Amino acid sequence: MVREYHKWFSPRLEREMELLVFGHGGLPALAFPTSRGRFYELEDRGMIAALGDKIEGGQLQLYCVDAINHESWYNRRISPRRRISRHMQYEEYLLNEVVPLVRFKNSDERLMALGCSFGGYHAVNIALRHPDIFSGSLSLSGAFDLSSFLGGYYDLNCYFNFPTHYLPNLNDSWYLDRYRRNTCILATGWDDHCLEQNRSLDRVLAAKEIPHQLYIWDSSNSHDWPTWQRMIQLYL
Repeated sequence: MVREYHKWFSPRLEREMELLVFGHGGLPALAFPTSRGRFYELEDRGMIAALGDKIEGGQLQLYCVDAINHESWYNRRISPRRRISRHMQYEEYLLNEVVPLVRFKNSDERLMALGCSFGGYHAVNIALRHPDIFSGSLSLSGAFDLSSFLGGYYDLNCYFNFPTHYLPNLNDSWYLDRYRRNTCILATGWDDHCLEQNRSLDRVLAAKEIPHQLYIWDSSNSHDWPTWQRMIQLYL
């Protein structure tokens, strides 16, 4: 299996960022780690091995990005306004530094975003915010309303980064037409503490007639890597 390590200084984040690329071609996908995970988490947790046949067969190419949640959402040493601003800088890094790398290395016009738990939020949110860049998202046990991280603070950046907040009021045909051409898959479990947030997003998407699938697994410990390994084999 092709495995590449990349590291560069990000001018948008003003720090070095790292990522791993797995595969030589096929559908490109940005893969986000969990809340405090790193760019190597999916490899360490068996997710790359679970997709090994697809990656080696040239059907799939994963770009496992790093996260800075400890500098944004989890950073209680700075104000909530600065936390959401740091998250926006992270998005700029992804769009202007990582996506160009994907386009340089892979000629497939599609681009998926995927992640587990907090990574599921990142995947769905960036795909919904930029449906002209991303062709779809796969969230495994994702959480989609992060308002509790900001201690009651709320501004337009918060609003436009909580899918269950901005989608109900979205009537712009530019977005809706692209959503209806793209793919959105939500997977969770009956014992998953994120179940209700997935159901809430499912209801919002259905009300806006945005095509998507919600899969609720009847399995124990669904918010964990063994279940996510089985899910990703089925849905990606």
